[in-house]
Formats: sequence, structure tokens, C-alpha cells
Amino acid sequence: MKRAFVAVVGTIAGLAVLLGYKSGPVKRARILAPAPSAPAGPVAPAGPPTTASPSAPGAPATAPPATAAPSVGGTRTVTGPDVPNQFGDVQVQLTLQGTKIVNVKAVQLPFDRQRSYEISQAAGPILAQEVIQAQNANIDLLSGATYTSESYAQSVQAALDQARA
Repeated sequence: MKRAFVAVVGTIAGLAVLLGYKSGPVKRARILAPAPSAPAGPVAPAGPPTTASPSAPGAPATAPPATAAPSVGGTRTVTGPDVPNQFGDVQVQLTLQGTKIVNVKAVQLPFDRQRSYEISQAAGPILAQEVIQAQNANIDLLSGATYTSESYAQSVQAALDQARA
């Protein structure tokens, strides 16, 4: 009887500790819906790209320098650094009015594989919207585009740091 009492009290104490544990902030992950199936083989964007401007596969990536454009009426453009990940490079350009982010453009997103291209086409606009909504680089990661999301946020943060300097 004494052992049962000790076991019950120990279990209750353990549960109380577990339920009372507070971890750090948890980022929500938005699930990226699979892109519609595209024809096999290399795919070129239809019309001018809106979220990415990839160069031809195998060609060296040329990106604009990570500098701020001259301020005109309080509006300026800042390009973040190229942030590589295992699926490709990500680079972001921000348009700021004062300290407010008014536009986000992906200068470079992963595109060399068909699946990377599909993910970039789907994730690019969502990530841009997240940055504009959050007004910083603390954005929700997209499930299915985790590496791209992390690189995107790093490039945004570097561009914001550069804009403040």
C-alpha cells in the first residue's frame, strides 16, 4: 500500500512538471499545397517572372550588388545577400517607404530541378506576403519549402539590417 501511494504521488508530480514546462516561442508552419503537375522537362516561366528571375541552368548566377538605391521621396530599394541552401540560392529585394516594407521581390529562388521550380513558384508569393504582413523577417515557414523559407527570411533580415545601417 505504501509503494502504491509513492508511485501515485510520483506520477502526479511528474505530470505536473511536464504540464508546467514552457518552451520558447514556436513558429507555426503553413502547409504548402502541391503545385499542379507540369509537363516533364525544363520549364521556362511564361511571361516575365514576378517572384524569381533565374538565369539559365549551368550559367553563373549574377545578382545585383547588395546595396540600397538612392532614396527618392522616402522610397528605397535594398537587396539582401544571396543565401544558399541545399536546393538552390535565395535572394530578396525589399522596397521600403521610410521603415515600412511596401514590396518584396525574390531576385533568386531555387529553380534548377522541376520540383524546386514548382515549389519556388508556389512559395515565392506566399513568402513575400508574409514579410509584408509581418514587416520583418520573423515569418512563418512553409511546410514543403522549409529550406527556401529559412533562406528567404535570412536574406530579408540582412536587407533590413543593411537598410538600418
